[in-house]
This record gives sequence, C-alpha cells and structure tokens, in this order.
Amino acid sequence: MKKQKWKAGNMIYPLPAVMVSCGTVEKPNIITIAWTGTICTNPAMTYVSIRPSRFSYELIKETGYFVINLTTKELLRATDYCGVRSGRDHDKFSEMQLTPDYENESGCPMILESPVSIECKVKQIMPLGSHDMFIAEVMNVYVDENYMDEKGKFQLNQTGLIAYSHGTYLELGQELGTFGYSVKKGKKIQKKNKESERLNNQKTGEKSRKRNKKSKKR
Repeated sequence: MKKQKWKAGNMIYPLPAVMVSCGTVEKPNIITIAWTGTICTNPAMTYVSIRPSRFSYELIKETGYFVINLTTKELLRATDYCGVRSGRDHDKFSEMQLTPDYENESGCPMILESPVSIECKVKQIMPLGSHDMFIAEVMNVYVDENYMDEKGKFQLNQTGLIAYSHGTYLELGQELGTFGYSVKKGKKIQKKNKESERLNNQKTGEKSRKRNKKSKKR
C-alpha cells in the first residue's frame, strides 16, 4: 500500500453541514457552513469560520450573535441553497419556506424546522487568511420536543441528520458502537456488538448474491 503526497489542504471529513442563522427581525439571513465544531466543553464553546466577503459576516460582526442549526434529510435542499445563494440578493427564509424563530435570549433568528438550534455569543474574531474564525460561547440549546422519548431523553440520532464529505451530502448510517464500547465489559455490550457485526455481514452477503445474479444473467 502506498499513499500519494498532495499539497496542503483541508481533508478532514465528514463534517456537519449546518445552517447558521444570523441578523435581526428586520434583516434575517442564513448561511450554510461546514467549518464549525466544538472547541471547549466547560464553558461550552464553538466556532464558525466565514470569508469576510460573505453577507453573513457583517451581520454576525454587527450583532455579536449567531445560531447553529443542525440539518436533516428534510432540510437538504434548503441547506444546499443557503450555501450557494447570497443574502444580499435573496430572502432565504422566505424562498426556502423556513420559519424564523425569535423565542430566545439574543433575538437572533433560529430555524424552527431544525431539530437543534444552538444560540451563540461571539467572544472573539480571529483573522486566519481566507476565513475569519468567530469563536463563540454557547448561550442555550433549543431542541425539538417531537424527538423526546417516553423517558425524557432526546433522540438526536433519530432526526435524520446529514453530513458533508468532499463535496457530497451524506445521511448518517447504521450505528456501529457507542462511546467507550471498546473497553467496556459485559454480556450486553458484547451481544450488541455481535448483533451489529451479524447485520453488517448479512447486508454484505445480500449485496454479493445480487451481484452474482446479475453476472449470471449477463
């Protein structure tokens, strides 16, 4: 096995494809961003990196707030659209039939259709080159009550989340394990992992049989 050497570039995939809402009641906007993530747990801190030429850049700089809205399969078209159209020329909330929700502390619009909206306050703007990084503290997290189970647990992975990888949007696939499973002991953990392995092998076998059938027909 041999690897090719490429020039320096961002190849950290997959990434979340989030819709960042910003602005005010009079001038709301949405920008789709993949350069985002967690940078601290306590206090809860996050970031978004934006080119200074983007319309949303000045909106966030002026107000000092933005909202990270997680995206789903149902929001896929809107997610893509808000990343290729400028708020200078388009009312993205209206055109994508999204609902601005201002029931928060900052008055920054949230996207009601998103299962999770993370309200953020800018703490620092760091110029890096092509992009500036907005480092922010998480003020509040708003979740869709429709995904709360009977025990009061929020089922985030049941919302149909999507990811972005190398120019392509992907839906999240089958669960492969839970955090820490590799060092946990117990029959339940072993049974769950064996069942996941069995299902994966079954799917692989079905795909192989289908390919063989097609090959015979030819």
